[in-house]
Order: sequence, then structure tokens, then C-alpha cells
Amino acid sequence: MSDLALGGLLIGGLVMLVLLGIHIGVALLAVGFFGVWLVRDNIDMAMRLMYMAAYNGIADYIFATIPLFVLMGLLVSISNVGKDTFTVAEVLLRKLKGGLGVATVAANTVFAAVTGVSIASAAVFTRVAVPEMVRHGYKTTFATGTVAGSSVLGMMIPPSLLMIIYGVLAEQSIGKLFIAGVIPGFALAIVFAVMIMLMARYTPGTVFDLQKQAELARQQRVEVMLTGGEMAAKLVPIAALVALVLGGLYTGFFTPTEAGGVGAFGALVIALLRRSLGKGNLWRVLHETGSVSCTILILLVAASFYSRMLSVAGVPVAIADLVRDAGLGPYGFLALYIGIVLLLGMILDSSSILLIMTPVAAPIAQAFGFDLIHFGVITVLAVEMGLLTPPFGISVFTVKSTLNDPRVSVESIFAGAMPFVGAMFLVLLAVCAFPWMSLALT
Repeated sequence: MSDLALGGLLIGGLVMLVLLGIHIGVALLAVGFFGVWLVRDNIDMAMRLMYMAAYNGIADYIFATIPLFVLMGLLVSISNVGKDTFTVAEVLLRKLKGGLGVATVAANTVFAAVTGVSIASAAVFTRVAVPEMVRHGYKTTFATGTVAGSSVLGMMIPPSLLMIIYGVLAEQSIGKLFIAGVIPGFALAIVFAVMIMLMARYTPGTVFDLQKQAELARQQRVEVMLTGGEMAAKLVPIAALVALVLGGLYTGFFTPTEAGGVGAFGALVIALLRRSLGKGNLWRVLHETGSVSCTILILLVAASFYSRMLSVAGVPVAIADLVRDAGLGPYGFLALYIGIVLLLGMILDSSSILLIMTPVAAPIAQAFGFDLIHFGVITVLAVEMGLLTPPFGISVFTVKSTLNDPRVSVESIFAGAMPFVGAMFLVLLAVCAFPWMSLALT
């Protein structure tokens, strides 16, 4: 059997195991072990490689960024910082056509800069933004779709757990990846905001419940307004954290690990000042931090072993030769790769796609002359689209479960999120066509 055929068999087997419900970490380890055993016909070598992956896979100091950024995001979430950010954005943008949708995007953009987890953003703003938007006459489909769509900003604007995972798998600087995500992340937020304003202006029936809007217009309602001092007080905590983490990273004053530590400490101070850690909240935050971090680290150990197996089997070289012989060229390969990632996004979660594809694709991309930092931004953007596409769409299901309203179907949330998928695809094309968008700041 050729290297290419064996590689296709092993990758196909991995996807099949995941679809059958096997945990992605177990599937990676099993396929890696049997792959090495089959290729070398040596079970001792398979055992040694597994041992080396378990020891070396997470021995690097950089892995401390994972629990630190997770802890920071959870502390910020529990401190109602997201709610305060939305409140200020709501007051500033309420008079704008589609202003509450734009406010949701703006608040998610700021919140993303201190969380790095899209699911956290989706959960927070489902509780905060959806009821407020519906109360002001927005369609529930649009409100839930906006929250799900803008939640993906958490994976692009640094810090980002997907960037960390890609950086580890592709052996690239996590600090550079964080900085590379800044321009595409904010470009994505701007495109979302412009799209919402255009929808509100030209297709108001898709944004507003027109009958309810008419009723609200006839009512005399007193809007809650905030003074400049009150808005500043609500924004100072998150602004300080963003300046601390991103400022330290961009200036090179902090390494990513140090930025995670400083950010987590700053989030802890905010939570203590707001008295948010009582009633068992501190224990819940620590427990969830440990749970999320251990899950990711186990996945990275398994992915390290899987990557070693692919190298032993010669799979990346064989696929690279096939792509070259097919005459696709660098951008032909890139189009094929993005297509595969988008298809996988319909059936697998983000981490699984990165764990499966990065060890295969990164060496090929490098051989074609792509900068792996630029390739990483493209990869994360493509993977993010899977958060919103059926049938998996984890951000959509997070909104559904957090809202817990039987009148709101999963299908309606997917429908509301589809315009955001289209907007993401436009930004993805722009990043592919203009590498400076991801490399200008690095």
C-alpha cells in the first residue's frame, strides 16, 4: 500500500471514529498507535512514540497560556463585564438603524479581547442582548443569529484558544499569531456592523418585527440613559484588561504566558472588587478552568502523537507531491484546503478540525511558500465558520441551550446566523488575497 493510500485510510478512519462518537483524543491516540504499528510493523516503536508524545507534547512553558487565558475569560464572564459593555454600547448606538445589533457586535468585539472562547461570548450575550433586542422590536431570529454570529470574534481577536492550538501544532509563535489576528478580527467586526446596518435599511423585515415596532413607536417610553461618568465606570475594567493584555503583547513587554498571568490576575481583582466570587462562584470558575484546560492539553498530547505518526508514514510529503503533480499551485491548494475545512466544519467541532488538519496541511502550505502565521489566520477563520453551519454549529446550540425557550428553534437561529457566515467568507477571501492583513503587525 502506498503512503498516500495509507494516509487517506488513516485520516478517513479518524474522521469515522469521531463521527461514531469516539472522543477525539481517544480517536487520535488509537489511529496514531495503529498507524505507526502498521507502517513500521513494530509495536515497541508505537509505544515509545506514544510515551514521547505524552512527555514532550505539553512540556513547553507556552502551554501555561491555556489555563491562564481560560481562567481570565471565566472570571470576566462571571463579573458581569459583558453586560456592562453591552449596556454602554446600547446607549451609544440605540439611535442608529439596527443599533442594538451593532451594539451586540461592538460589545462582543471588546469582550473577545479578554476571553478567547466563542462559547463564553455566546452564552453571555444570549442572556444579555437577546431579551433586550426582542423588547425593542427586533425579530428573535435576527437577535439570536446576531449573538451566535458575532460570538465567533472570540476565536479571532486575541487571546484565542484556537490560535494557541494551531501555534502548538504548527510550531509557530503564539504571540505572533495573536497579533496577526488583530486586523482580520476587527475587519470581521466592521463587516458585521456594516451588514447589520444595510439589512436594517434595505430589508427591515428581516431585522425588525414591524408590527411590534409600530406599537412601540405609539408608546411613550422613557429610555434609560447613562451619564459619561457611569459609562466610564462600566468600561474601565474591560478597557484596562484589554490595554494590559494586548498592549503588553503588542509592545513585546509580555510573552503570551506572562500576558495570560497578568490578565488572569487583573480579572481576579475585578471579580473581587465586584464581589462576584461568592456563593460558590470561585469554585465553579476554578473547576471549569481545570476541566477546559485538561481537555485541551490531553487533545494536544494526542495530536502530537498523531502528527508523529503522519510523519513516520510520510503522509504530508505524499500529499504535497500529489498536489504538485495535479498542477493546482499554491492558491489551488489553498482553495482545496479551505473547502475541506468548511465541509469538516459541518460535522466536527473546531478543535477536532485543527487537530486533524493542521499536522497534514501546515507542512504542505510551507512547501508552497505560505507564511505559516498567515496560513494560521486563514485556518482559524475557515474553522470559525463551522461554529455557525449546520448540523453541528456549536455556537448556535450554545445560544439555544442558554436561551432555553421552546418557541425558538435551532433552525431559526441557524437562519439568523447565515448572513454572518457570508460576511465571514468575504473576510476570508480578503485575508487570502491580501496577506498583509495578517502580517502587517507581526
